[in-house]
Amino acid sequence: MKVATTALLALLALPAWAQDAQRGAALYDTHCLSCHYERIHKRDPARSLVKSLAQLRLEVAQRAASTGHRFTLEDLDDITEYLNRSHYRLTK
Repeated sequence: MKVATTALLALLALPAWAQDAQRGAALYDTHCLSCHYERIHKRDPARSLVKSLAQLRLEVAQRAASTGHRFTLEDLDDITEYLNRSHYRLTK
């Protein structure tokens, strides 16, 4: 179990090849807004736990797991891309 978790985290830290921010926005609206609101991403950056794109990917994956929906790595990358473009603006 620990090996599988480590492997998943390593995969999530890798940059995705072709993220689709529009698709990510649709996935976010469908699966994420029911638990929290957009404004959460606009809080003071000094208070945010997300300081890098790898951390954002990991946070998206952890939150996605709690939805009960089975997301693909492509889904997670697209949601991450949407959030990065719309709110975080972290360098790649």
